[in-house]
Amino acid sequence: MAKYRQGRINDEMQKEIAAILREVKDPRVSGAFVSVTGVEATPDLKFAKVYYSVLSGDKKEIGKGLKSSAGFIRGQLARRMNLRMTPELSFHEDNSIAYGAHISKILSGIEISEESDEVEDSDNSEN
Repeated sequence: MAKYRQGRINDEMQKEIAAILREVKDPRVSGAFVSVTGVEATPDLKFAKVYYSVLSGDKKEIGKGLKSSAGFIRGQLARRMNLRMTPELSFHEDNSIAYGAHISKILSGIEISEESDEVEDSDNSEN
């Protein structure tokens, strides 16, 4: 039962943090397109890792802006969510989208010819 609650809390925190990021006044964050890709809170809700991806802008500066805005974001999150304890937020860049695009590019570069398949089939039928 606790696993379902943890998942719901993570999803709700992800939605709320994404909305709060639009309100952040820090120019490093407000000028860039930042997407919250996931949130992983500890079971006791003391800490939460917030994963984000950046589509435009300087990734290091945006990371610094998010880290400096963590207190504001946590305060707004406490006001919006009815939790006993609001977790301390740590922001981590999520490179899974770029990594997935890289793997997709590699896979699309592989060409399998029909002749090689036919040769393998004929080798298998002889044995």
